[in-house]
Amino acid sequence: MTEEFDGEYVTIEDEDGKEMTLEIVSEMEYNGSSYKLFLPAEMNEDDPDYGYIILRSVYDENNDELFESIDNEKEEMDVYEKFMALLFEEDDEEEK
Repeated sequence: MTEEFDGEYVTIEDEDGKEMTLEIVSEMEYNGSSYKLFLPAEMNEDDPDYGYIILRSVYDENNDELFESIDNEKEEMDVYEKFMALLFEEDDEEEK
């Protein structure tokens, strides 16, 4: 269900035209949609805005992957909880 990307990055542009480079941490399918979990690549971990970013993965008519924010708070929390469970599960397996 998840994949390790080992340093795969994407650059996205927000609605204000500002570009941001994100490192892909994990991805998953949930309730018929595809989601990716990112960390900001060019931000210091001590920055108060540093943290996980979850975006829904969609495809346009040319089959190019696009990312969109999750507007539904319940959906966002459900997906966040699933990602955290997967990450902690992977950490537990690595410790064994």
